[in-house]
Amino acid sequence: MFVRLAVNVPAISGVFDYTVPAELALHLRAGCLVTAPFGNQTVQGIIVELTDSSSIPNLKPILDLLDPAPLLTPPQLALAMRLADSTLNPLSAIIGMMIPTGLSQQADVLYTLCTPALAGGARVTDYADPSSKVTTRLINLLQERGPLRGRQIDSHFAKVDWRKTANMLVKKGVLTSKNVLPPPRVRPKNIRVAQLAVTPEAAQAEMNSLGSTKATQTRREAALRFLIQQPEPINLSWVYAQTGCNISDLQELDERGLIRLFENEIFRDPLERIEKQVTSNELSLTPEQSSALQSILSSFILHPSSFLLYGVTGSGKTEIYLRAAEEVIKSGKQALILVPEIALTPQAVRRFVSRFPGQVGLVHSKLSEGERYDTWRRARDGKLNVIIGARSALFAPLPKIGLIVVDECHDSSYYQSEPPYYNAVTAAEEYARLCGAVCVLGSATPTVEQRYTAEHDHTQKLELPNRVTDSNLPPVQVVDMREELKNGNRGIFSKALAESLAEVLERKEQAIVYLNRRGTATYIFCRDCGTTLKCPNCETPLTLHVEGGVLSLPKGQMSKVNGLLCHRCGYTRQMPKTCPTCASTQIREYGLGSERVEAEIKSMFPQARTLRWDWDTTRQKDAHEIILTHFANHQADILVGTQMLAKGLDLPLVTLVGIVLADVGLNLPDPFANERVFQTLTQVAGRAGRSSRGGKVIMQTFTPEHYALQFAAGHDVDGFYARELEYRKLLGYPPFAKLARLEYKNADNAKAEEEAKKMADKLKLKLEAGGFRQTELIGPVPCFFAKENGEYRWQVVLRGPDPATVLKDMRFNDWRLEIDPINIL
Repeated sequence: MFVRLAVNVPAISGVFDYTVPAELALHLRAGCLVTAPFGNQTVQGIIVELTDSSSIPNLKPILDLLDPAPLLTPPQLALAMRLADSTLNPLSAIIGMMIPTGLSQQADVLYTLCTPALAGGARVTDYADPSSKVTTRLINLLQERGPLRGRQIDSHFAKVDWRKTANMLVKKGVLTSKNVLPPPRVRPKNIRVAQLAVTPEAAQAEMNSLGSTKATQTRREAALRFLIQQPEPINLSWVYAQTGCNISDLQELDERGLIRLFENEIFRDPLERIEKQVTSNELSLTPEQSSALQSILSSFILHPSSFLLYGVTGSGKTEIYLRAAEEVIKSGKQALILVPEIALTPQAVRRFVSRFPGQVGLVHSKLSEGERYDTWRRARDGKLNVIIGARSALFAPLPKIGLIVVDECHDSSYYQSEPPYYNAVTAAEEYARLCGAVCVLGSATPTVEQRYTAEHDHTQKLELPNRVTDSNLPPVQVVDMREELKNGNRGIFSKALAESLAEVLERKEQAIVYLNRRGTATYIFCRDCGTTLKCPNCETPLTLHVEGGVLSLPKGQMSKVNGLLCHRCGYTRQMPKTCPTCASTQIREYGLGSERVEAEIKSMFPQARTLRWDWDTTRQKDAHEIILTHFANHQADILVGTQMLAKGLDLPLVTLVGIVLADVGLNLPDPFANERVFQTLTQVAGRAGRSSRGGKVIMQTFTPEHYALQFAAGHDVDGFYARELEYRKLLGYPPFAKLARLEYKNADNAKAEEEAKKMADKLKLKLEAGGFRQTELIGPVPCFFAKENGEYRWQVVLRGPDPATVLKDMRFNDWRLEIDPINIL
């Protein structure tokens, strides 16, 4: 008997054959997690396949089975292989996303300081080059902390290649190195509990002889009486709090055989923190909702299909998801519900938790490792009927999936922009086919490719053209800011928006003010010579942040006022007093940011209660929930925010949405730029007028003639789709072709350019030799954001019917490779 493993080793593709020891033969199944030798390391691996033969000679045996139950279901394994094939990612990298963080471990190297003289405090210079700061830091670190693994040392040496130094020290005998496989970081959590071990009558009979002193008797009697009333095992902490007893008292009762002290496993459930929503009578469906739901329910019975649920904002898509999930659960299957970002969609989560109490699991990246592990185990054991979460929730091991929902399927957060690169929307459709499940993609603004597929492929389009409330889509007033300037208005807000904000405050309603930029000013420049202050690492303009006299930085750091920040790499510096080019003192800030908009509103309407909702105000845990709850409870009048406001929020008191600058993002050299702007503006506009109060939107712009803004102002998704489809066809972009993007980064621009040219030449030869006449090579060229984090970026793009086929069997060691990227910036 042989097994094929996907080994957990970075950048290793393919599968490897191993023999099976006789003692493990009866216990192994596809999807099981095992350890195996790999070179001179011991590594983890997932069994992809069991087979009776292998063409590879002299195979090594696997070492151990880490979990008798498979970690991956058969459909998950099939999905992993399909994704690895279509995205050209290593199979082990795809499988790694399906295993809970902390359970999956990669082999590492353990470094130990072995020279007795150094361990006793001798000088580092006796053994190593004194000019090497890395040597000194590394030895000092190991003296202080003792033996450390490579990934532990990485955390102390950001952007420093310390491994060359470590290998040199190993050769000199200063350090020893040893390959190790760290144990899993997560395990089930147990708490100590107590439970009555005899009948209540027997316990009552012993009640008067529990202690030699009055105090002891009182404590033990109170503990025993309390446990008589508890049918289930109860946490010792709760027993202490309720009775005043201590561990000695409980141990005495245990020794007498009156109670049992033991450990009980508890589940770390993140939903315990989520407040349950009190649901009134079930909502009645509109005719459009009933028709869409009936089509989905029929698909469960006849033939599982994929649906594009295209419904305007506020059309009741979530209620259809809930009822479809209800039917799936009745049939003995489970539902997977994907939402763009869990922190931004608490309302949807609450509705599912309320509709299916005790049956819902939550999965997203902000959970602790223990919470994710426990939710994963409950899903694997079939104890949960609904999993709701962000992109990673797709890989929860539910045993019988009957429904997969992707809400707001246009959202860019479904694309994983770090290795392994994949799109959770297309992965969800593929997974549904493998599971024999129904897939529902929902959005008010589906992407051009999603809609084109629905009209020309096997996906069925369902429409919800009207809102479920008594209100229509809000009218949009477009304000030409060029005319405002001509009329002498040089402020942030047009006359129409300022007056509308005043009216909303007077009526005690709420308003949202949207701007897709953070900070106070978007760039700083010299008025004498025109120099713009840029990040030395990324060459992007620095942004001024002034937060109540304090600069907000990543990771909770704080700095002084007048601070400049790079939003790409986190570089910071003080506001200069003079220009670094011409020494002029005429340094000025220009542009708008959400902080400045908030300050302007407070200046204009000092009585208004204002909240700001952007990346800078929501870095701490639960900050999204706190801000949104405050606003939903009318503890604030005006909410200023960035693109977070475009998510599926339902706020009935919001009757005005002001879009400060609709032009942001237009005219970028990217074929998907106009679509992103249209989707964001349409979604933000949809936050207004979601109740019988009605509402309106004021859109400020310097380019009111742009077609994306005109269609957004008219809520005309069909018109935008037709125009954008024509534009894509003319230029040969998706859905009429597919893209593959290759990116190379290096601190030396000449080196990056040279490598990009080499890759382009290699691809040209491959295209000619393979007869790929319909596939076009674009580049090599610098990326639009040409420098990031101190490295220069060059890219090559392939465009054609199936560029992934061209790239198969090629090696891309230091290259970033994306199939079907969502932008080419």
